[in-house]
Amino acid sequence: MLLTVRYIGWPLVVLLVYDIAVVAAYKAGYLHWAALNQIPVSLLGSVVSILVVFRNTTSYARWWESRTLWGSIVNNSRSWGRQVTMTMRRPTDAEPGEAEAIKKKLIYYQVAWAHALRQHLRRLEPWSEIESFLSSEEITRLRKEKNIPVAIQQWQTAILCDALSRGWIDSMQWRAMDESLNDLVDAQGGAERIKNTPMPRLYDYLPQLCVQIFCIVLPLAMGASMGWFTPLGSALVGFIFLALDKIGRDLEDPFDNSIYDIPLTSITRTIEINLRQMLGETDLPEAITPVKDILW
Repeated sequence: MLLTVRYIGWPLVVLLVYDIAVVAAYKAGYLHWAALNQIPVSLLGSVVSILVVFRNTTSYARWWESRTLWGSIVNNSRSWGRQVTMTMRRPTDAEPGEAEAIKKKLIYYQVAWAHALRQHLRRLEPWSEIESFLSSEEITRLRKEKNIPVAIQQWQTAILCDALSRGWIDSMQWRAMDESLNDLVDAQGGAERIKNTPMPRLYDYLPQLCVQIFCIVLPLAMGASMGWFTPLGSALVGFIFLALDKIGRDLEDPFDNSIYDIPLTSITRTIEINLRQMLGETDLPEAITPVKDILW
């Protein structure tokens, strides 16, 4: 309960102080004209709740679509890793160790792509996250790019085309692997669409305005009948509406690098562990675990 009250914070404190001030003014005889018992508070509350819940539903839909897109990224990354490690074959003219090096590069590119996409969506620098999987020359090349995940995928496609021309894979295998990359591009585009398309301003502003009006009117309608119990009843009802409004705002941007995001750090760590395991590596990082019930 304490954590929930702390979640609302100062708006709830302001509401409680306002409620007490309204009742005190009414008891002192200054607000008898404002004791509006006829205000249809229940009807107003029903309308406001519909607006807030409708907005929260839209916010959660954005959050859940983002989680679904990243679920497909996990699945397609695993498919890509399986295709690279199991279907690519070394031709007779290849140098010793060349096949293993190419497979490792393709897998490491995919891990770097996942970490870079996470940072790209959170508007953070990716270099410390991807430097373990790319050479210094590749990092230098990427510093000139605007969309780093797209650049990394271009490198993957170039290696894939070269493998086809050299006979490392046949046309059917190339098509299957190319489809995996296409699915990853589609997921990236969907995540960028959510990130770059904020909630419409009026659609975002109207529910908040209605909640504030409701919280202002509520103690005026309750004061005459409830007296000094008005702050308790008004604060409890206002708390529900303020909480619903804040929940919608917190969920509307699932890539905001806050505790309300989808757990991108954990998801990309899972991708890294899975793909490096496919290479036969054993020195793997630990999975991300929740800290104080929060999973990043």
